[in-house]
Amino acid sequence: MNPAIRAKLAALGNDISPPMLQGTTALLATLAPPRNPAVEVTRDQQYGPNERNRLDVFRLGAAVRAPVLVYVHGGGFVMGDKTSPGSPFYDNIGQWAAQQGCVGVTLTYRLAPAHRWPCGPQDLALAVQWLRAHIGRFGGDPEQILLMGQSAGATHVAGYVSQPRFHRNGSPDIAGAVLMSGIYDPTTQPTSPLSIAYYGEDAAVLREARTIPGLLATSVPLLFTVSELDPKDFQDQAMQLAQAWHAHKGNYPPMEYLAGHNHLSPAQTIGSAEPQMAQRLTDFIAAVC
Repeated sequence: MNPAIRAKLAALGNDISPPMLQGTTALLATLAPPRNPAVEVTRDQQYGPNERNRLDVFRLGAAVRAPVLVYVHGGGFVMGDKTSPGSPFYDNIGQWAAQQGCVGVTLTYRLAPAHRWPCGPQDLALAVQWLRAHIGRFGGDPEQILLMGQSAGATHVAGYVSQPRFHRNGSPDIAGAVLMSGIYDPTTQPTSPLSIAYYGEDAAVLREARTIPGLLATSVPLLFTVSELDPKDFQDQAMQLAQAWHAHKGNYPPMEYLAGHNHLSPAQTIGSAEPQMAQRLTDFIAAVC
C-alpha cells in the first residue's frame, strides 16, 4: 500500500467511529477511478418482496456466460446501501467486476432492528434464486455466482453458505464466497447495540447464528480476509475461525491478511491503484470459475 495512504488510514484508528468511517470514505473516494461509461448499469432489480430487496447489474459489452461477482455491503446490520448519490461506493466494485470480464452485481438487504436474524441469509437466498433465474439475460453464468460480503455483509454471506436450511434443493447454488472481516460466532462477540439490534440477546438465537461449523463443512470454495487495522473483535473472530479450521482440517484457512488496510478500505480500494484486494479477488475468481 502507498505509505502515505497507509499512514492516513492508521491515523484514523481501528475503532468503527464516525470519524473513521467518514475519513476513510473521503480519503479513498479520491483514489476511485472515474466511472467507465461503457459499463452498462441496470439499477434496482427487485429480487424479493421488501423494498430493500434490490440489486444493480454491471456489464461491459456482450458478456456470454461470464462469472457473476455479487457484493453485499456492510453497515453494522442497521445501515448501508449498494450505492449512494455522489459516492463512488459501491459502484466501484460492480464497475471493476465488469471490466474484468465478469458481470458485477451490488445488492442491498433488509436492516435491523426492524428485521432480525436470520433476515440476512434469507435475503441472500432470494437474491441467489433471482440471479439463477435472470442473470443469463445480462450475460452472466448462473453456475458461476460468487458472493462477496464485507463486515455485516460477510456475516450474512457466512450465514447463507454455512446453513443448508437457506439452500433450495439442498445446494447453495454458488461457485464461491469471499468473506471480508465478518462475524462468525456471535456467542463470542462482545455485546453491542448493533449486535443486539440484529441478534437480540437470547443465547439460543446466538448459538443458532454461529457459522463456523457450517463453514468448516461446506464444499463451497471460500476466501477470508482480515485487515491489519480491523477492530479487535473482528480480528478475534478471524483468529477463532483460523483456530477452528486448523483443528478440523489440519491446515491454515484461505485467509488473506491485508496489511495497511482498515475495516472499510479493502472494498473501497477495489478498482483503484491500490491493488491488493483486487488482485486477490482476480486470483480467486480464476481458481473457482
